[in-house]
Amino acid sequence: MNRIVGIETEYGCLVADGQARGSSDSWPVRVKNHLFRKARMGAIDLHYRDYEEPPGNGGFLLNGGRLYIDMGHLEYSSPECLSLRDIVSYDLAGDLLLQSALEDLEAAEHVSFLKNNIDHHTGATFGCHENYLMKRAVQFNPQILGTLLSFLATRQLFTGAGRVGQANPLAFEFEAPVGTPVDFQISQRADHIVNDIYQWVQFNRAIINARDEPLADYRKYRRLHLLIGDSNMSPFATALKVGTTVCILTLLEERSLPRDVILEDAVLSTREISRRGEVRGPVMLEDGRSRDALDIQHEFLDHAQKRLGGRDAETDWILESWSFTLEALANKPELLLGGVDWISKKWLLEMFRESENLSWQDPWLQSLDLEYHNIDPAKGLFFGLKPAKAIGEFNDGVRRPETMQTPPVDTRARGRGEAVGFFRDRDLPYQINWDSVAFDSQNYVSMSDPFDDYRAQMAEFLKQPPPKPWPDENP
Repeated sequence: MNRIVGIETEYGCLVADGQARGSSDSWPVRVKNHLFRKARMGAIDLHYRDYEEPPGNGGFLLNGGRLYIDMGHLEYSSPECLSLRDIVSYDLAGDLLLQSALEDLEAAEHVSFLKNNIDHHTGATFGCHENYLMKRAVQFNPQILGTLLSFLATRQLFTGAGRVGQANPLAFEFEAPVGTPVDFQISQRADHIVNDIYQWVQFNRAIINARDEPLADYRKYRRLHLLIGDSNMSPFATALKVGTTVCILTLLEERSLPRDVILEDAVLSTREISRRGEVRGPVMLEDGRSRDALDIQHEFLDHAQKRLGGRDAETDWILESWSFTLEALANKPELLLGGVDWISKKWLLEMFRESENLSWQDPWLQSLDLEYHNIDPAKGLFFGLKPAKAIGEFNDGVRRPETMQTPPVDTRARGRGEAVGFFRDRDLPYQINWDSVAFDSQNYVSMSDPFDDYRAQMAEFLKQPPPKPWPDENP
C-alpha cells in the first residue's frame, strides 16, 4: 500500500434497562479509566490537549493509537499504518480493547459497545473518520476534487454499513418532506452529509474535511480527512474501503485519474444512492449525462487496473477484491455475505422480517439493526454470518489480539508505543502527541516523518536524565 493511513472510530454504548449500574453516558468513562488505570494499556494525558480535552480525558496506548472521550462517545484512533492488513487489524484492536474492558469489569452481559454511526432514538450520528497522508505538492483543482468526490459518493456500494429508515438533518429542512418512508438504505452516514468540502465537523458534516492538519512535516505532507465513511463490522469491507481509496489517491498524485466522471452534486448523489437501497440506479453527471453508480465504480477500477496492476502483491489483492466485489454486487450479492455490511444486514433483516411478518417501520428491526454492530462476538449479529471461504479467511486472519499492546513496526507508532510504555511505568511528567514526545517543554523528540519508526531516536531520548522538579514555592 505504501501510504500512511489511520482510522478514527466513535462507539455507541448500549446498557440493558435496569441491568447494570450506571447509564450509557457513564460507561464510556468507566471503560476508559479501566483501560488506563487498571489494565495499564496506555499512558493517560497529564495536560490539556484543547478546551474539550482536559487532563485524564484520554491518552495514548501501547499500540501507538489513542483512546479518549469525545462528546460522550469513546473514540479510538488507530496508530499510523503502512500496510493494508495492519490498518484493518489495528482498527479491530479498538473493538478488542473495549470488549476486554467490559469482560474485566464483569459488565459484558449487560453493557455493549456498538460499532455503528447512528442513534435511532435521537437521530444523532457519530463518525468513522479516515486519514490518508498525501504529498503536499499535489494541487487540488476543481476537476481533481470533483473526480475524487464522485469516487467517494459511489464507493458506498461496497463500504456502506446499511441502516433501517432515514434521517433529515437541519441543513436539508428546505427540502419537501419525503413522501414514501425509506425502508432500508445503503449508508449510515449519507443522510448526515450536508456539504462536499468544509472545515468544521460537528454542525456541517462534509464528505471531505478541509482542515489542514498533517500531523507531520507540513512542507512535505497534507492529511486527507474523510467524514463520509461508515464504521464497518466486516474487516473485508474495511480493507476495500481503505484499499480502493488508496488506489484512487495514488492515481490522483500521478495525475492519471479518469476523466468525465464528475457528479453534478456529490452530496445529493450520495443520498440518492444510499436511499435507493439497491445496487443499480442512475446519478447525474456534471456534463448532463446520466450514469449508473456501479458503472462509475467499474470505470475507476478499470483505470486503476491499467495503471497500478502488478506494482506489488497488496495492490494486486485490492484490485482483485474490488473487481470480485463489483461483479458480485451486480450478479450474485449472496457471495458478499460477511464481506459487505449492508448486503449482510439487509439479508438478515429480510429473513427475520418475513418470518415475523413485520413492516420495515417496526421498532424491532431498529433494535436488530443496532445488534448487527455489537462488537461482542457472543452477541453481535455480524458474527453469526458464514461468509465465503476467501472472505472468511481474511476476516479471521486480521483479528490479532497482540495489536492491543504492540504497535506497527514500520511507522512512527513504534517509537511512540515505546514512549507510552516508558512513561506508564514511571512517575514523571510527560507530553505525548502524534508528532512529538516530551519530558517537558525543553526536552522533547520531534517525530515529523510518519515513515520513520523512531526506535533509535526514542531509545536515546528516554536514556536522558529526567527533568528536575519545579522548585517548591513554599519551602
